[in-house]
Amino acid sequence: MKILVIGLEGAAPELLFGDERLINLRRLMEGGCYGKLESVIPPTAIPAWLCMATGQDPGSLGLYGSRNRVNRSYKSEHYRDMQSTLEIPLWTQLGRQGKRSVLVGVPAPADARWENTERVGEYPVEGKDFPASDRDQLKDEIYAASRKHFETIRRHLRDPGWDYFQCVESGPDRLQQRFWQFHDPVHTLYQSGNRYEDVIREYYLYLDDEIGKLLELLDEDTAILVISEHGAQRLDGQFCINEWLLKEGLFVLNEYPEKITPFCNLNVNWEKTRAWSEGEYCASIFFNVKGREPNGTMEPVDFEAVRDEIKSRFETLMDEEGKSPGTRVFKPEEIYKAVKGVAPDLILQVGEDSWRTDNGVGYHSVCFRAKSGWEDRCSPTNLGCFILAVDNNPLQGEIEDAHLLDISPTLLELGGYEIPRSMQGKSLMGGKKLEEATDSDSSGDEKETIRQRLKGLGYI
Repeated sequence: MKILVIGLEGAAPELLFGDERLINLRRLMEGGCYGKLESVIPPTAIPAWLCMATGQDPGSLGLYGSRNRVNRSYKSEHYRDMQSTLEIPLWTQLGRQGKRSVLVGVPAPADARWENTERVGEYPVEGKDFPASDRDQLKDEIYAASRKHFETIRRHLRDPGWDYFQCVESGPDRLQQRFWQFHDPVHTLYQSGNRYEDVIREYYLYLDDEIGKLLELLDEDTAILVISEHGAQRLDGQFCINEWLLKEGLFVLNEYPEKITPFCNLNVNWEKTRAWSEGEYCASIFFNVKGREPNGTMEPVDFEAVRDEIKSRFETLMDEEGKSPGTRVFKPEEIYKAVKGVAPDLILQVGEDSWRTDNGVGYHSVCFRAKSGWEDRCSPTNLGCFILAVDNNPLQGEIEDAHLLDISPTLLELGGYEIPRSMQGKSLMGGKKLEEATDSDSSGDEKETIRQRLKGLGYI
């Protein structure tokens, strides 16, 4: 059996499941199972895609976001976009059994293990950071990048020599980041009847058509997984994490910048600083501990007490209107099976990620609501989604409580391969075998059953 994994970065369950016009995705749902998919913390493309491939959480991989400290230095050049991992991804597991894999636009460390694996392009393939100045041009550029990406995917998919094929299309995430305020009626900046109101839904229709073209190239004996590593939601506001630490006297500068300045360019007084942050949508907070950091100021004996106090203060944060955005604060050792590499001391989610954190200073404010002019209008949620279709699939309909780490064990069991003990998720198959084909045709009934399920869940 061959396995095709189609990754749609940031695709929202309510959009993927809730539009009856997505006929190719509907066809896959009718032939298999689907559901929301709990992601990892942080629920961002990096580390989520590699967590899926290895079946291990971010702490076990030493990947805590898109930028990771590789040592205890304060210098920005000692951060890397994707830290090396010694853990074995799914494609390497298959390569060791003589199977050939093809990866197109899949995030993975440059020095990852590529046994019997062909890697096509970097992540994202032909991607770039799009300016927000001209939305029509921006939309056209995203479509052009997606078309080129799918052409690449089809070209390699036609090669019959692969056993495992995975691609990741980053277009949904990039489009949603720039157009979500025009799409979502509950977004602070939404205006009914705006000219960009249908841009996101139209793009999902385009993706459905591209997926249909991929399905035409497949053998019958192919398991098909469509998956997003996180979902999408409105962006309510911004929490300036280092401004807050500065206000609390935990972060000290030699001089306050005249303009908004990212953390890496700040003139930090490390001899007086006790804590600082590399902020993303989830902020990574580090303490300046004596004997651990080069110019540590915090006594190791005080570390736990201070960490607990700061955690408690973060959990009671209020916005500029005196309202709680809903903040979650995590200690890495409490949410991960293992903690490798240079881990943050605390991980902060503001508004369950509906607020972004920013590591810059110069805002003269700790937090503020979303406003026009921001490039990002959308934030990741901890719920992605999946559709798994294969002939005689024993898993049918909606699957509840599925986790991103369950995907690789599921695919391995589905293909009849051994599941490594290192994988932390569980197979959704649960020991079930592919059913024997029957002569009965219940496709019409199955289609109506799927429709009623989705209607009952509020997707339709």
